[in-house]
Amino acid sequence: MTDTTIATDPDSVTVPDAAAALADIAAALAAQQVVPYLGPGAFSLLPPDQCPIPRNSAELVQRLNAKVAAPGRIRSNLTAVAQFIETRKHRKTLEIILNEIFRQTVPATAVHNLLAAIPAPPLVVDVWYDNVLDTLLSAATERTWGQIQGVSHPQSTGEWVRYYAPDGSETTAEAAAGWQTVLYKPSGAVTPAGNYLISDSDYVEILTEIDIQTPIPAIVQDRRAGRHFLFLGCRFDHEIQRTFARQIAKRSSDSHWAVIPGELSKNEARFLELHGIRRIDMTLDEAAAVLQAAV
Repeated sequence: MTDTTIATDPDSVTVPDAAAALADIAAALAAQQVVPYLGPGAFSLLPPDQCPIPRNSAELVQRLNAKVAAPGRIRSNLTAVAQFIETRKHRKTLEIILNEIFRQTVPATAVHNLLAAIPAPPLVVDVWYDNVLDTLLSAATERTWGQIQGVSHPQSTGEWVRYYAPDGSETTAEAAAGWQTVLYKPSGAVTPAGNYLISDSDYVEILTEIDIQTPIPAIVQDRRAGRHFLFLGCRFDHEIQRTFARQIAKRSSDSHWAVIPGELSKNEARFLELHGIRRIDMTLDEAAAVLQAAV
């Protein structure tokens, strides 16, 4: 369930001097010591009429309900609605709907442009289903890169992830070791192959294993070691969001940042404090502009 209680005193996790924090982040980015972790909230920088894809889980579940109406008791629960479609209409129907929703030309936001401009970060995590960031990386020629996508374990032949070269062809973990930048999409993505972790059955499988890190590729575990995470466009008001962030950042540095403007829920504030994530109370476009000027 999404948190509804609002924390009125988030000072313990708010960075009081945002400019100093951003300067620290810029220096760490230049030293390749930061793992950017991008959430769907980046698309909140686009007005609704300029963003043809859902900008968050709530908008996505509305789009799914418009295709296949789920029972009222689960209509606002994304994983449950996806499971309802998968069970009643078949998994292939769910994937076709998701491909229709996300296979759109979407403008890059200031945050996407920032991440594409950072000089060859060893690892970037993107937890939404779009292809904006990989499109930007494909347009750049000054680095080698590829992506690793989570796949639905119940729908796969036993693997947890698949590896893709910039041209969309499937490749190997051995090839990925040579990439300067790894784009890790743990929830899958619309391109190149329409891989999705989204339904209850998908998450039941992965959540039973993620605590022992089995679904997380070795190269991701290696490249996160000792590095700081920078959470952009992420909220932590749902248990799955917190679990993925915690497990993907496991065994990295003990100091991280999150750009989150406004009020936090109690669970968000607790999560940030528990995991050493310093909150920067600033809008994404403001933070992106400062960092863009520094990289």
